[in-house]
Amino acid sequence: MRPRRCGYDPPALKIALVILHADPARGGAERYTVDLAWALADAGYDVTLVAATFAPKVERRPSRVHKQALPSNGFTRTQRYRRFLDALDSYLDDEHFDVVHAMLPVRRCDVYHPHAGLAVAAFESRKKKFESVFNPRRRAFAQVERALLARSPAPVVLALSEYVKSSIQKYHPQLDDEHLPTLFNAVDLDYFDATARTPLKPPVNALIVAQDFERKGLATAIRALAELRDQEMKLTVVGDDNPSRYRGLASSLGVLDRVRFVGGVRDTRPYYRDADFFVLPTRHDPCSLVVLEALAMGVPVISTRFNGACEVMADGVHGYVLNDPTDVKALAGAMRSMLDVRQRVKMSATCLALRPRLSYEHHLDSLLRIYGQVVEKRSQEPGARSQ
Repeated sequence: MRPRRCGYDPPALKIALVILHADPARGGAERYTVDLAWALADAGYDVTLVAATFAPKVERRPSRVHKQALPSNGFTRTQRYRRFLDALDSYLDDEHFDVVHAMLPVRRCDVYHPHAGLAVAAFESRKKKFESVFNPRRRAFAQVERALLARSPAPVVLALSEYVKSSIQKYHPQLDDEHLPTLFNAVDLDYFDATARTPLKPPVNALIVAQDFERKGLATAIRALAELRDQEMKLTVVGDDNPSRYRGLASSLGVLDRVRFVGGVRDTRPYYRDADFFVLPTRHDPCSLVVLEALAMGVPVISTRFNGACEVMADGVHGYVLNDPTDVKALAGAMRSMLDVRQRVKMSATCLALRPRLSYEHHLDSLLRIYGQVVEKRSQEPGARSQ
């Protein structure tokens, strides 16, 4: 589907997408930025991908996307980050863009897109645990971000969910709705297709896909599984985090034979297809993409209100949204309800009905509307220039 043009002729809109590392294998913001660059170029926009480093596949990939590598030399990560910022400032002085869309804190941009939430929020959280003392780059990120959002006019800040939006407003109450739109994550529906799924024979298969087992609540999921000791249910764990602690926990609870650690995988789709439901009792997730992928493939989800992705769900309809990510009893109760095959079939159908809402086309259309508003507002300011 060709994205809506927002009243602008695509070739006339020149866009810079800024990321430190253009490497989709890193996932998250890096994967999103590279995918977005190609999607915008395929739609006819003039797109430049600006980064310090490019993955070999991205560097060699022929397309209409321009690739601009900027220097980021230095002995430490903080020095390399600041060198990148200096180079970006010089580059933007020489090149004009209608929209500069940055995925990390920079000194100037039109659209700021903090995929993992605000840098200042992450810094403050770690400062309480004295972790920030050992990570000066996080301090630098927070400082640059504060200065960026204090600018006048401030950039548009894209919130991945209302959950993230409330966190941003906590630190920057000066940002009104016009400067703080919500742009929900999207799923490639062609890739995560709606292949017919049939309920598996017992045991019921619960799936968790995560890279940070502690924050995503794997321990809580294992304890909840142990609560269902007499039930035919297993837990499949996909992710390349260190599983040793969690193997030990499962062993101590007597459920090690019911927990399968797969490790990291390139293609998660076979695991979604084999799952009866998805579980992610996360303590914090701006908008978990794995939850949206599960929903798009018709897999009911159990997660928490601290996950922005759950805003697309209705509790008890598409799965369950828990109030407390550490409440083992509540999670076990939700998992127990998934033993009912009729319940799972009904929920699966409602999950598949969400697919249009989760589509990349819908996401891109919303983003282009925001770009259009940015350009239109600037045009009303005589003499103003981008960035």
